[in-house]
Amino acid sequence: MGLRNRWIEAIYAAATGSRRLRTLLTPLGALVFFSLLALFAWLGCLLDRWLGLPRIPPLPYSLVISIPILTVGLFLVLWCNIYFIKARGTPVPLNPPRELVTAGPYAIIRNPMLTGVFLILFGVGVWLGSPCLMFLFTPLFMLLNVLELKCIEEPELEKRLGTPYVEYKHRVPMFMPRLKR
Repeated sequence: MGLRNRWIEAIYAAATGSRRLRTLLTPLGALVFFSLLALFAWLGCLLDRWLGLPRIPPLPYSLVISIPILTVGLFLVLWCNIYFIKARGTPVPLNPPRELVTAGPYAIIRNPMLTGVFLILFGVGVWLGSPCLMFLFTPLFMLLNVLELKCIEEPELEKRLGTPYVEYKHRVPMFMPRLKR
C-alpha cells in the first residue's frame, strides 16, 4: 500500500472513528492547516523583503482594496461553518459531518470554505502590500490544496459517502460557480 493510500485510510479511520478520537484530532488538524497558512503569509513577506520588492498597492489603497476581499472571504468561511455545525461536524477532515453537506454555499461549489480561505490569504497579501504573497504564495497554496483535495480528500469522501458524493462531485464545480445551470 502506497503512502497516498495510507494517508486516505488514516483520514477515513479518523473520520469514521469514535467521537472522542475525532474531537481530540480536530484541534490538531486545524492547527496544522492554520500553521501552513501563516507560514505561506510569512514566507511571502520575507521573500518580498529579501528581493527588495516595493509595497503594492501602497497605503492607504491596500487597505481600501483588501477590506472587501477579506470581508467576502471571512463571510464565506463563517457561512460554511454554520452548515458544518448544523450537520454536527467540523470543516476539519478528521471530524467531518456524518452526511454530505449540499445546502447553502455547498449547493453552488464543493469547496466554498477553501475559496474563502484563498480570498483571505490574497486579501492579507493586498493589505500587507506583498506581491509575493498575492502572486506567488497564494497561488501555490491554492495548487497544494487542489492536489490534496484531488489525491486524498476526494477519494476518502468517495469511500466514506459513496454514490451520493460521486454524483455531487459531477454536479457541482470545485471552487468557482458555473455561470449557466
